[in-house]
Amino acid sequence: MNVLLRGGPNLVADKERVRYVKDVTSKLKLACGNRYEHFEPTTEMVLQNGQTLQVFVWTGCTYMAE
Repeated sequence: MNVLLRGGPNLVADKERVRYVKDVTSKLKLACGNRYEHFEPTTEMVLQNGQTLQVFVWTGCTYMAE
């Protein structure tokens, strides 16, 4: 685990907010139901349960095409 997702709607469960992201310099697009939640990396780091995590902040959502 290397990232903490901050912000956005409650569609992203708390247990999914701490995760591993391969490229911490790129935006993250997370599928949630019929939409994608978008997160961008920041330079902020937090210590949680003995792990240093980079903070990604929510920037918006887009809906999946049918």
